[in-house]
Amino acid sequence: MSVTLVLIIAVAICILVIFVSALTTSKAYTAVKHTVDPIEDNPHLEKMKPEDENQDK
Repeated sequence: MSVTLVLIIAVAICILVIFVSALTTSKAYTAVKHTVDPIEDNPHLEKMKPEDENQDK
């Protein structure tokens, strides 16, 4: 095999890997629904309050 053929195959593999990774990443971002939890009536916020705020009640 010549060095040129090996170089062409290596570049083709690199381009293929970049293309497949970009394709799967874009599918992952479109498949997942990104949401934000509301601040009002959020039960997780009670756990995050500092202890001195909880002692005032």
